[in-house]
Amino acid sequence: MSNKTIFIYDGECPFCDHFAQLLELQSSFPSIMILDGRKNLGLLTQLYNKGYDLNKGAILINNGEIKHGSDAINWICSELKQPSEKLLELLKIVFSSNKRSKILFPFLLWARRISLTLKGKVWKPVNDSIQFY
Repeated sequence: MSNKTIFIYDGECPFCDHFAQLLELQSSFPSIMILDGRKNLGLLTQLYNKGYDLNKGAILINNGEIKHGSDAINWICSELKQPSEKLLELLKIVFSSNKRSKILFPFLLWARRISLTLKGKVWKPVNDSIQFY
């Protein structure tokens, strides 16, 4: 796991899911591994126990270094190389700035929570009472 880039997102969130699909199909990351956190609860629980909560944003593991939330999105958008998809191009422009990422990221979390609530899904796929071994 340490020599790869792994992006862990919430597959129940329509915004997160669309972003992950665009990354997989249209981005310039040939070796990125994209995982739906809700389908990888063992790994997600390990990360949660280290302080990385999917409810507070996507998680990126790059060469063993963990980035979370706005830092994860900022890193990905900063690394995009001339995306052919217009939405990825816009996201690159907006979120490649660390300052803009930190300002705008809470609105993304808010939109995620609203969409999950409307779908009848829990916000936190892992919490302190759930332990997977």
